[in-house]
Amino acid sequence: MKTLIIAEAGVNHNGDVNIAKKLCLEAKEAGADVVKFQTWITEQIITREVKQAEYQSENTGVSQSQFDMLKQLELTFDEFKQVKQYCDEIGIIFASTADERDSLDFLVELGIPFIKIGSGEIGNIPYLRYVGSKGLPIILSTGMSTLADVEMSISALREGGAKDISILHCTTNYPCPYDTVNLNAMQTLERAFGLQVGYSDHTIGIEIPIAAVTMGARIIEKHFTLDKNMDGPDHLASTEPEEFKRMVDAIRNVEAALGSGVKNPSGSEKNISKVILKKIVAKRNIQAGCVISEEDICTKRSEDGISAKYWDIVVGSKAIRDFSVEEGIII
Repeated sequence: MKTLIIAEAGVNHNGDVNIAKKLCLEAKEAGADVVKFQTWITEQIITREVKQAEYQSENTGVSQSQFDMLKQLELTFDEFKQVKQYCDEIGIIFASTADERDSLDFLVELGIPFIKIGSGEIGNIPYLRYVGSKGLPIILSTGMSTLADVEMSISALREGGAKDISILHCTTNYPCPYDTVNLNAMQTLERAFGLQVGYSDHTIGIEIPIAAVTMGARIIEKHFTLDKNMDGPDHLASTEPEEFKRMVDAIRNVEAALGSGVKNPSGSEKNISKVILKKIVAKRNIQAGCVISEEDICTKRSEDGISAKYWDIVVGSKAIRDFSVEEGIII
């Protein structure tokens, strides 16, 4: 099964629709399946007094309220329509995370293929029930939460009518230190809920999402930017296009390498085995009709003869014809 790779453009457009379109094109060229943004009406999601998260103030170098920061990063619905149309033109899936009902209604009408729920909505029971009522596949991020929080949130989605839910393990920190990633928790989520799991990554570099795929992640979300040095809260913990492409290529290679899980020789191995695996050959001349003993035969790489795995069958059998030294034994 192919891993769904999401380029999380998020707010890395810095409030500029032209930068948003450029992010879409670069994500497409880097091999992403989806480019995803965040859609909100600032007045509906936050009060004016809330302080910035520590990482936001550190990454931006600006001391301001979250309200003011988000207002500067907000794109209008009309601008998102332009971005969606551009994605359709260049052939990449458009998605966006809605943070309140009006934005969710807009995105559903716009034609998003799934609803992505950010970690900030964990435990937001009325909103999660409303999301569940939309009848679309849902991808739920689970940063800042316990297993009980995730269970409560999934229940709310199902109460609303949700049928198709995937869960992303996530650690909400930008950038996320390696020792707080806890990738094993992704498998805990899979065992606990029996749902498809994935991983939303905020680490520096590309090793961790690649590792997540080897552990069963079917969805990878990775923050994406044109330039890590741009102003804004999330650029520093994002990947630039070339790095993102290396991640995509590595994930596709890992997928190919994981295979079916059935232990059988590959097609190329079958050809190689003909000249590598040992066969049973005559150690000395053997006459037809003689009972073959262990002293008569040995195992060597050979162009002919039967496999060494049939040793116990050959020993004690009668030679069907004469065999000369190093001639492959057949029975």
